[in-house]
Amino acid sequence: MDGFLWIDKPTGITSHDVVFKIKKKLHIDKIGHTGTLDPFASGLLILCVGKATKLAHLFSNMDKTYEGTIVFGKHYDTFDTTGVLLESSEFSHNEHEISLAMQKMIGSYQQLPPMYSAIKVGGRKLYDLAREGKEIEREKRLVEIKDFKVIKQNDNQTYQFFASVSKGTYIRTLAVDLAENLSSYAALSELRRLSVGPYNVHYAKTIENASKNDIITVEQFFENTQKLVLNDYMIKLVKNGVYLDDRQLITDQPFVVYDEHENMVAYYEVKSKNLYKPVLVL
Repeated sequence: MDGFLWIDKPTGITSHDVVFKIKKKLHIDKIGHTGTLDPFASGLLILCVGKATKLAHLFSNMDKTYEGTIVFGKHYDTFDTTGVLLESSEFSHNEHEISLAMQKMIGSYQQLPPMYSAIKVGGRKLYDLAREGKEIEREKRLVEIKDFKVIKQNDNQTYQFFASVSKGTYIRTLAVDLAENLSSYAALSELRRLSVGPYNVHYAKTIENASKNDIITVEQFFENTQKLVLNDYMIKLVKNGVYLDDRQLITDQPFVVYDEHENMVAYYEVKSKNLYKPVLVL
Protein backbone atom coordinates (compact mmCIF):
# COMPACT_ATOMS: atom_id res chain seq x y z
CA MET A 1 0.00 0.00 0.00
CA ASP A 2 1.54 3.29 -1.14
CA GLY A 3 -0.10 6.58 -0.25
CA PHE A 4 -0.91 9.13 2.45
CA LEU A 5 -2.74 9.11 5.74
CA TRP A 6 -4.11 12.17 7.55
CA ILE A 7 -3.84 11.66 11.32
CA ASP A 8 -5.21 13.89 14.08
CA LYS A 9 -2.30 13.70 16.50
CA PRO A 10 -3.26 13.86 20.18
CA THR A 11 -1.30 15.87 22.74
CA GLY A 12 1.31 14.19 24.90
CA ILE A 13 3.10 12.08 22.30
CA THR A 14 5.74 12.78 19.67
CA SER A 15 5.23 12.64 15.92
CA HIS A 16 7.56 9.62 15.92
CA ASP A 17 5.24 7.93 18.44
CA VAL A 18 2.37 8.39 15.98
CA VAL A 19 4.39 6.75 13.20
CA PHE A 20 5.26 3.82 15.49
CA LYS A 21 1.66 3.32 16.61
CA ILE A 22 0.27 3.42 13.05
CA LYS A 23 2.98 1.02 11.84
CA LYS A 24 2.03 -1.44 14.54
CA LYS A 25 -1.73 -0.98 14.13
CA LEU A 26 -1.83 -1.30 10.34
CA HIS A 27 1.10 -3.75 10.02
CA ILE A 28 2.94 -1.54 7.55
CA ASP A 29 6.74 -1.58 7.42
CA LYS A 30 7.47 1.79 5.89
CA ILE A 31 5.85 4.99 7.20
CA GLY A 32 7.18 8.50 7.71
CA HIS A 33 5.71 11.88 8.65
CA THR A 34 6.00 15.11 6.69
CA GLY A 35 6.57 17.61 9.48
CA THR A 36 7.05 17.36 13.24
CA LEU A 37 4.37 18.46 15.66
CA ASP A 38 5.59 19.14 19.21
CA PRO A 39 4.44 16.62 21.85
CA PHE A 40 2.27 19.25 23.57
CA ALA A 41 0.56 20.10 20.24
CA SER A 42 -2.31 18.32 18.52
CA GLY A 43 -3.71 18.34 15.02
CA LEU A 44 -2.94 17.36 11.46
CA LEU A 45 0.04 15.08 10.92
CA ILE A 46 0.45 13.82 7.37
CA LEU A 47 1.97 10.35 7.07
CA CYS A 48 3.55 8.90 3.94
CA VAL A 49 3.05 5.16 3.53
CA GLY A 50 5.19 2.70 1.57
CA LYS A 51 6.87 4.11 -1.52
CA ALA A 52 5.09 7.44 -0.90
CA THR A 53 7.76 8.19 1.73
CA LYS A 54 9.75 9.48 -1.26
CA LEU A 55 7.12 12.21 -1.65
CA ALA A 56 7.35 13.82 1.81
CA HIS A 57 8.96 16.89 0.22
CA LEU A 58 5.68 17.70 -1.56
CA PHE A 59 4.32 19.06 1.73
CA SER A 60 7.43 20.87 2.98
CA ASN A 61 6.74 24.19 1.24
CA MET A 62 3.07 24.37 2.12
CA ASP A 63 1.59 27.02 4.41
CA LYS A 64 0.12 25.87 7.71
CA THR A 65 -2.67 27.13 9.94
CA TYR A 66 -2.94 26.83 13.71
CA GLU A 67 -5.14 27.66 16.64
CA GLY A 68 -3.75 27.92 20.11
CA THR A 69 -3.57 29.72 23.44
CA ILE A 70 -0.97 32.26 24.51
CA VAL A 71 -0.25 32.99 28.17
CA PHE A 72 1.29 36.45 28.55
CA GLY A 73 3.59 37.53 31.37
CA LYS A 74 5.48 34.23 31.62
CA HIS A 75 8.70 33.06 29.96
CA TYR A 76 9.60 29.34 29.78
CA ASP A 77 12.81 27.79 28.46
CA THR A 78 10.80 25.76 25.89
CA PHE A 79 8.60 28.76 24.91
CA ASP A 80 5.59 26.68 26.02
CA THR A 81 4.15 25.96 29.45
CA THR A 82 5.57 22.42 29.58
CA GLY A 83 9.03 23.83 30.25
CA VAL A 84 10.78 25.50 33.16
CA LEU A 85 9.47 28.94 34.15
CA LEU A 86 12.36 31.39 33.91
CA GLU A 87 10.74 34.82 34.23
CA SER A 88 7.38 36.37 34.94
CA SER A 89 5.97 39.86 34.92
CA GLU A 90 2.73 41.81 35.12
CA PHE A 91 0.85 42.05 31.83
CA SER A 92 -1.32 45.11 31.36
CA HIS A 93 -2.12 45.17 27.62
CA ASN A 94 -5.70 44.75 26.42
CA GLU A 95 -7.12 42.78 23.49
CA HIS A 96 -7.03 45.80 21.17
CA GLU A 97 -3.33 46.40 21.83
CA ILE A 98 -2.53 42.72 21.33
CA SER A 99 -4.49 42.65 18.06
CA LEU A 100 -2.62 45.70 16.78
CA ALA A 101 0.72 44.06 17.62
CA MET A 102 -0.39 40.90 15.81
CA GLN A 103 -1.36 42.90 12.73
CA LYS A 104 2.06 44.54 12.66
CA MET A 105 3.67 41.07 12.50
CA ILE A 106 1.79 40.09 9.33
CA GLY A 107 4.32 39.91 6.50
CA SER A 108 7.88 38.56 6.37
CA TYR A 109 10.42 38.68 9.19
CA GLN A 110 13.62 36.97 10.29
CA GLN A 111 12.70 34.45 13.01
CA LEU A 112 15.16 32.82 15.37
CA PRO A 113 14.33 29.10 15.87
CA PRO A 114 14.00 28.07 19.53
CA MET A 115 16.62 25.91 21.19
CA TYR A 116 13.90 23.36 21.90
CA SER A 117 13.47 22.35 18.25
CA ALA A 118 14.37 19.41 16.00
CA ILE A 119 16.79 21.46 13.88
CA LYS A 120 20.20 19.81 13.63
CA VAL A 121 23.41 21.74 14.20
CA GLY A 122 26.67 19.82 13.85
CA GLY A 123 24.72 16.58 13.58
CA ARG A 124 22.86 17.08 16.86
CA LYS A 125 19.29 18.18 17.42
CA LEU A 126 18.93 21.50 19.21
CA TYR A 127 16.54 20.11 21.82
CA ASP A 128 19.15 17.53 22.87
CA LEU A 129 21.67 20.32 23.41
CA ALA A 130 19.04 22.40 25.23
CA ARG A 131 18.36 19.53 27.63
CA GLU A 132 22.08 19.53 28.45
CA GLY A 133 21.76 23.18 29.41
CA LYS A 134 23.55 24.42 26.29
CA GLU A 135 22.47 27.31 24.13
CA ILE A 136 24.24 27.72 20.81
CA GLU A 137 24.10 30.26 18.04
CA ARG A 138 21.30 29.68 15.54
CA GLU A 139 20.69 31.23 12.17
CA LYS A 140 17.55 33.27 11.72
CA ARG A 141 15.23 32.16 8.94
CA LEU A 142 12.91 34.21 6.78
CA VAL A 143 9.28 33.32 7.51
CA GLU A 144 6.00 34.85 6.45
CA ILE A 145 2.99 35.45 8.68
CA LYS A 146 -0.14 35.41 6.51
CA ASP A 147 -2.67 35.96 9.30
CA PHE A 148 -2.43 36.36 13.08
CA LYS A 149 -5.41 37.34 15.21
CA VAL A 150 -7.13 36.96 18.54
CA ILE A 151 -10.07 34.54 18.58
CA LYS A 152 -11.06 34.93 22.21
CA GLN A 153 -9.84 36.42 25.47
CA ASN A 154 -9.90 33.88 28.30
CA ASP A 155 -8.64 36.22 31.02
CA ASN A 156 -6.31 39.21 31.39
CA GLN A 157 -3.25 37.15 30.49
CA THR A 158 -4.61 34.33 28.33
CA TYR A 159 -5.76 34.65 24.72
CA GLN A 160 -6.81 32.15 22.07
CA PHE A 161 -5.45 32.92 18.60
CA PHE A 162 -5.42 31.87 14.95
CA ALA A 163 -2.27 31.94 12.79
CA SER A 164 -1.59 31.22 9.13
CA VAL A 165 2.12 30.95 8.40
CA SER A 166 4.72 29.87 5.84
CA LYS A 167 6.92 26.81 6.11
CA GLY A 168 9.55 26.84 8.83
CA THR A 169 7.63 29.15 11.17
CA TYR A 170 7.76 28.28 14.86
CA ILE A 171 4.51 29.29 16.54
CA ARG A 172 6.15 29.16 19.97
CA THR A 173 8.67 31.74 18.77
CA LEU A 174 5.88 33.77 17.16
CA ALA A 175 4.21 34.06 20.56
CA VAL A 176 7.47 35.04 22.26
CA ASP A 177 8.24 37.62 19.56
CA LEU A 178 4.72 39.05 19.87
CA ALA A 179 5.20 39.52 23.60
CA GLU A 180 8.62 41.07 23.06
CA ASN A 181 6.97 43.64 20.79
CA LEU A 182 4.71 44.41 23.76
CA SER A 183 7.71 44.57 26.15
CA SER A 184 6.54 41.43 27.94
CA TYR A 185 6.84 37.65 28.05
CA ALA A 186 4.63 34.91 26.59
CA ALA A 187 4.39 31.17 26.09
CA LEU A 188 2.03 28.76 24.38
CA SER A 189 -0.21 26.68 26.62
CA GLU A 190 -2.04 25.00 23.72
CA LEU A 191 -1.41 24.51 20.01
CA ARG A 192 -3.41 22.71 17.33
CA ARG A 193 -2.46 22.42 13.66
CA LEU A 194 -5.57 22.86 11.54
CA SER A 195 -4.17 22.47 8.04
CA VAL A 196 -1.16 21.84 5.84
CA GLY A 197 -1.69 23.50 2.48
CA PRO A 198 -5.18 22.48 1.27
CA TYR A 199 -5.35 19.47 3.62
CA ASN A 200 -7.47 19.96 6.75
CA VAL A 201 -7.55 18.18 10.10
CA HIS A 202 -11.33 17.88 9.63
CA TYR A 203 -10.62 14.91 7.34
CA ALA A 204 -8.03 13.31 9.60
CA LYS A 205 -8.48 10.11 11.58
CA THR A 206 -7.47 9.45 15.15
CA ILE A 207 -4.84 6.80 15.76
CA GLU A 208 -7.56 4.56 17.23
CA ASN A 209 -9.91 4.96 14.25
CA ALA A 210 -7.39 4.86 11.40
CA SER A 211 -7.50 1.90 9.03
CA LYS A 212 -5.90 0.92 5.74
CA ASN A 213 -9.10 2.05 4.04
CA ASP A 214 -8.24 5.62 5.05
CA ILE A 215 -5.00 5.62 3.07
CA ILE A 216 -5.21 7.97 0.09
CA THR A 217 -3.45 6.08 -2.68
CA VAL A 218 -0.76 7.74 -4.75
CA GLU A 219 -3.05 7.51 -7.77
CA GLN A 220 -5.88 9.25 -5.92
CA PHE A 221 -3.50 11.94 -4.67
CA PHE A 222 -2.34 12.73 -8.21
CA GLU A 223 -5.73 12.46 -9.90
CA ASN A 224 -5.64 16.13 -10.95
CA THR A 225 -1.98 16.12 -12.01
CA GLN A 226 -1.16 16.13 -15.73
CA LYS A 227 -0.77 12.63 -17.18
CA LEU A 228 1.55 11.20 -19.79
CA VAL A 229 0.58 7.87 -21.39
CA LEU A 230 3.49 5.86 -22.80
CA ASN A 231 3.75 2.63 -24.77
CA ASP A 232 5.06 -0.64 -23.35
CA TYR A 233 8.61 -0.05 -24.59
CA MET A 234 8.84 3.32 -22.83
CA ILE A 235 7.12 1.97 -19.72
CA LYS A 236 9.91 -0.59 -19.35
CA LEU A 237 12.44 2.23 -19.44
CA VAL A 238 10.43 4.27 -16.93
CA LYS A 239 10.35 1.31 -14.54
CA ASN A 240 14.16 1.25 -14.77
CA GLY A 241 14.34 4.91 -13.75
CA VAL A 242 14.99 6.57 -17.11
CA TYR A 243 14.83 10.37 -17.35
CA LEU A 244 12.30 11.72 -19.83
CA ASP A 245 12.68 14.77 -22.05
CA ASP A 246 10.98 16.93 -24.67
CA ARG A 247 10.63 13.92 -26.98
CA GLN A 248 7.86 12.71 -24.67
CA LEU A 249 6.52 15.95 -23.18
CA ILE A 250 7.19 19.68 -22.89
CA THR A 251 6.16 21.04 -19.49
CA ASP A 252 7.36 23.02 -16.51
CA GLN A 253 5.13 21.11 -14.06
CA PRO A 254 5.32 17.66 -12.40
CA PHE A 255 3.41 14.86 -14.09
CA VAL A 256 2.46 11.22 -13.69
CA VAL A 257 3.16 8.45 -16.19
CA TYR A 258 0.53 5.88 -17.08
CA ASP A 259 0.73 2.81 -19.26
CA GLU A 260 -1.77 2.13 -22.04
CA HIS A 261 -3.82 -0.02 -19.66
CA GLU A 262 -4.59 2.97 -17.39
CA ASN A 263 -2.16 1.94 -14.65
CA MET A 264 -0.11 4.64 -12.94
CA VAL A 265 3.58 3.78 -13.22
CA ALA A 266 5.59 6.79 -12.00
CA TYR A 267 5.67 10.38 -10.79
CA TYR A 268 8.13 12.80 -12.43
CA GLU A 269 9.41 16.26 -11.54
CA VAL A 270 11.23 18.84 -13.65
CA LYS A 271 15.00 18.47 -13.32
CA SER A 272 15.89 21.27 -15.76
CA LYS A 273 14.37 22.71 -18.91
CA ASN A 274 12.88 19.82 -20.94
CA LEU A 275 14.44 17.20 -18.62
CA TYR A 276 12.36 15.25 -16.12
CA LYS A 277 13.49 12.93 -13.33
CA PRO A 278 11.54 10.01 -11.84
CA VAL A 279 10.85 10.70 -8.15
CA LEU A 280 8.61 7.71 -7.55
CA VAL A 281 8.30 4.50 -9.58
CA LEU A 282 5.51 2.16 -8.48
